Amino acid sequence: MPAFLYRAVDPAGKRSKGLLEAANESAVRADLRKLNLLPLTVEATQQRSGVSGGLRSYRMNLKKQVLVTRQLATLLGAQVRIEDAIKVVAEQMKGARDVSLLLNMRSAIVDGRSFAESLEEARGSFDEYYRASVRAGESAGKLPEVMEHLALHIEDRARNRQTLQLALIYPALLAFVSLSVIVALLTFVVPDIVRVFTARGAELPALTRGLIAISDWLQRWGVITAGIFVAALVGAHVLLRQPALRLNWDKWLTRAPGINTLVLRLNSAQFSGTLATLVQSGVPLADALAAASGTVPNRFIRARVAQITRNVQDGAVLSKSVQAAGVFPPMLVAMIASGEAGGKLGESLERAANDQTASLKATVTAIVALVEPAVLLIMGGIVMLLVMSILMPIVGLNALAG
Repeated sequence: MPAFLYRAVDPAGKRSKGLLEAANESAVRADLRKLNLLPLTVEATQQRSGVSGGLRSYRMNLKKQVLVTRQLATLLGAQVRIEDAIKVVAEQMKGARDVSLLLNMRSAIVDGRSFAESLEEARGSFDEYYRASVRAGESAGKLPEVMEHLALHIEDRARNRQTLQLALIYPALLAFVSLSVIVALLTFVVPDIVRVFTARGAELPALTRGLIAISDWLQRWGVITAGIFVAALVGAHVLLRQPALRLNWDKWLTRAPGINTLVLRLNSAQFSGTLATLVQSGVPLADALAAASGTVPNRFIRARVAQITRNVQDGAVLSKSVQAAGVFPPMLVAMIASGEAGGKLGESLERAANDQTASLKATVTAIVALVEPAVLLIMGGIVMLLVMSILMPIVGLNALAG
């Protein structure tokens, strides 16, 4: 049954609002009257899903996604039906839009749609990786196992995001304050100092002349440059929504020096982790590959996985197809080959996924650890140049006066 958002008033004149499941609006009004409430407005939340700010565009935050997924995994593991599990989870939520989201998903399931299809109405909250995993789990009849994998994946992602945010707070604040001070000096302080030096007729050092040129440029073109930069970022974001451009961009990421290793590890970890879960859950290899390809964020690698899927469907060996794709680390290829030879492909894929995830975490930790000293060195160097460019003319003036 669909969910309805209502506003009502009790006999004492106290207003209240909430959500009710019912067959239609009349049923909601009847239920409210049974509760001794006078309905003021009753609105079907599904009618709001297609408009701006509706449920389709509503984004459930990561913390709530973790809670919802973990509860669903636990309930499904206890053999609770999916529609009942969603209702139980919805009863634990406090936000009206979160409850509406879950109740509308439940309504779609009760009406005969699958869980994966109901998630399409909540694509703003549940990404493609999530939806593809659920779709694969339902098609194989292994939804509880897949939900457990998703719960672990989202919990791990939430922990990593929190760790990254905490680690970057200090460098970000330091960089912001330092840049603000530098811009303020170049905009307001340097021009006054220049007037003093010019009045004395002193010959300025090259470093000071360069500082003056930068200060003049900022005053004339700083705002325009910032606007162009913001417009360029927005334009790039819009362009990357085009499939062909996004494919070329993702292809460049897999080959760009310095970041290609991180990109390949991230995608291989997600691919191998999902494939391991599906294979261990009894999903046929070709179907598992087709589902796992939808969980790969990089579209160029996703296209290669689609080719791997076609090769396996034609009878090719998985390890040879993965090696021919050329987008996964040699360690993953070796683990797949050993799993195929020993008849334990699922276990080998799980070990490979754990190794890739551990390697990815180590790389991210190292990068984050280098950010703080790098910011300190860069900002310290800029401040040193500013101080030197101001002090050198002052020393020169003192020498002339002496």
